Amino acid sequence: ISAVYEGALESVYPVSAKGADNVYAVDYKIRSNLKSNVSVAKPRVLVPVFPGTNCEYDSAKAIERAGAKAEIFVLNNLSGEKVKESVKRFAKLIGDSQSIFIPGGFSGGDEPDGSGKFITAFFRNPEISDAVADLLDNRYGLMAGICNGFQALIKLGLLPYGRILPHSDEGDPTLTFNTIGRHQSKIVSTRIASVKSPWLQKVEVGDIIKVPISHGEGRFVADKKTLETLIANGQIATQYVDLNGEVSGDIAFNPNGSVMSIEGITSPDGRIFGKMGHSERVGKYLYRNVPGRYDIGMFESLVEYFK
Repeated sequence: ISAVYEGALESVYPVSAKGADNVYAVDYKIRSNLKSNVSVAKPRVLVPVFPGTNCEYDSAKAIERAGAKAEIFVLNNLSGEKVKESVKRFAKLIGDSQSIFIPGGFSGGDEPDGSGKFITAFFRNPEISDAVADLLDNRYGLMAGICNGFQALIKLGLLPYGRILPHSDEGDPTLTFNTIGRHQSKIVSTRIASVKSPWLQKVEVGDIIKVPISHGEGRFVADKKTLETLIANGQIATQYVDLNGEVSGDIAFNPNGSVMSIEGITSPDGRIFGKMGHSERVGKYLYRNVPGRYDIGMFESLVEYFK
């Protein structure tokens, strides 16, 4: 019955695709002992809004519910002069903040290879890239991105390298089109693979976290050497798993076909965290018909980092 129901439009709107091969669970149980060099009772988190961003309110709500202060910044791109003004204001706000959180959406319309393109151009402005470097290197701040924000962090080089690079090279990890060839929107299960990051201090390796996903370009791709480095450094943060909690390459559970079923990674020191699943979209009355643990505790971990 399932085959008849799903097969009729398979060539038009596929429900199956080739999954990822050679996947297995990663375990990195060494916790981070990193802390901010200053104590802040209510850390300020800067949430930039770009053309196409649509998750800023969910993000701000999750940040403030955890005890931090969200500062939503809307980029003004009505003219070249307005963009310059936005650059200056955003750089100043970075200096007044303890963290940057890049929310999800469809920057650049998600045209082919468009995801995160506008965001990366903005962050590569020297004034902003210098402010980001100061936040991370001198003030021990934190940075994260979800979905479109994750794509931007990857394209900037902040993930997995921990710094903004002038451009992406051919051999760098990337996020590209889902193997199924279309947008995926569903609830998936992920497994905590590492607790190295300050963002992941409320979970244990092996914990299963449910998370809503909504993306068309979420497939993480990296070569063998890069994967080996990520595994050895504890930079693979979360992996997609099946209903039994086993890491799976099956498209039914790994919705985009990511290598090693990777859903999220961190920078080498863990202070930059990116993931595809919308961990900001959690709440007391959500997903009541799909039971499981949804809160990864990343925003609460942020607040504790600055205590």
